[in-house]
Amino acid sequence: METQRQKKIAGLLQQDLADILQRSAADGGLRGVILTVSKVYVTSDLSIARVYVSIFPPGEARPLLKGIQAESAGVRHELARRTRHQLRRVPELLFFLDDSLDYIEKIEKSLEDGENPIENPDLLDRRKKS
Repeated sequence: METQRQKKIAGLLQQDLADILQRSAADGGLRGVILTVSKVYVTSDLSIARVYVSIFPPGEARPLLKGIQAESAGVRHELARRTRHQLRRVPELLFFLDDSLDYIEKIEKSLEDGENPIENPDLLDRRKKS
């Protein structure tokens, strides 16, 4: 269960990370790509933050996520600069792809096609728990 402190820090990180990642995408020349930080979970000792990123269009998601993961040290440095008055130590950042919107879209599409994903669970991909 998350404490109030964890939730507060996660919210702070989510806002700043969204701004940092959107700016770096725009500066990198990625036009037409929508990048959103959908959720941040912080461990109880505040040492690790799991950051879930939603990227549209989905075709750009995997390569862009790999780029974000490769640049996580630079992102963490910029985050430390922005939060220096709120946080003593910036948590280690672990980036994951948030595919929940794609999953919801697949459910809606299967329902429109007259199929029932509840009766036939093979219609949808198995999701990993994170």
